[in-house]
Amino acid sequence: MSSQFNYCQSALNVIQTEAAAITQLSQYIDVTFTAACELLIACKGKVIVTGMGKSGHIANKIAATLASTGTPAFFVHPGEASHGDLGMIEREDVVIALSNSGESDEILALYPVLKRLSIPVISMTGNTNSTMAREAKINLCIKVDKEACPLGLAPTSSTTASLVMGDAIAVALLEAKGFTANDFALSHPGGSLGRKLLLRISDIMHKGDDVPSVQQGETISNALLEVSRKGLGMTAVNDETKLVGIFTDGDLRRILDARIDIHQTPISEVMTKRCVTINEHILAAEALAVMENKKVNGLIVVNERQEPVGAFNMHDLLRAGVL
Repeated sequence: MSSQFNYCQSALNVIQTEAAAITQLSQYIDVTFTAACELLIACKGKVIVTGMGKSGHIANKIAATLASTGTPAFFVHPGEASHGDLGMIEREDVVIALSNSGESDEILALYPVLKRLSIPVISMTGNTNSTMAREAKINLCIKVDKEACPLGLAPTSSTTASLVMGDAIAVALLEAKGFTANDFALSHPGGSLGRKLLLRISDIMHKGDDVPSVQQGETISNALLEVSRKGLGMTAVNDETKLVGIFTDGDLRRILDARIDIHQTPISEVMTKRCVTINEHILAAEALAVMENKKVNGLIVVNERQEPVGAFNMHDLLRAGVL
């Protein structure tokens, strides 16, 4: 069924309007922004982010972003704060309060108590002459020329500007603190990102008797039995305890073409001698990069004496959620 309304044009208008609003924020990044960041980085308590309505949703997200990037923070609903939740806020905390108009009654009701406790407030408003802006220690301007809503009623550009300003604060603090990818992973241990940043090969590799291994003097047939028993598509080949090579499914296909007697030929004659190995302490994500670069499906893990201590393949990385 055809439609007379151009949905795509409407969407493009919204994107263009909100992009212009974000660009406009650049003029508000000045000494005031620096002062806000310095106040937050010096905070000995927590950062409390608050806002009503749509601003509240944005405030909740800003709090989550701060918390995950090294700045302890949480959201407090201003309406609930007036009915007991204000007890969550302590003297060493800093409050970030969001309101486009800067006249949110629920937030203004908190100001007297916050001032009495000497808790500094950083307001984020679209009106620098508003009550919230005047009464705050620092006000960050998030003014936009117009909302993306054609009626000028639904918070659209203004909430986007608030969100971006919050992200700017979080990233500035992250960089100032020297927050690293490992630090980030510690607050995200349950997700795929945490697995990639925290999981090491020692956590997923096969160990002990589960490591496929034969001596270099053994026959190819014995090596094939070991590959089959351990189910990793390969086996380490050792000279007593030291790794001297590897035999894989790929090597098997090559010797079948050569019509070699697998019951008489020692594995040392057909193994891959200069094989890729890694140590057990590297990240699983790094090991994946090595495997992709070398185009191999499995690796032998060795210690500093070049002794095999583990083995794993792509299936192990897949089960661990690294892939």
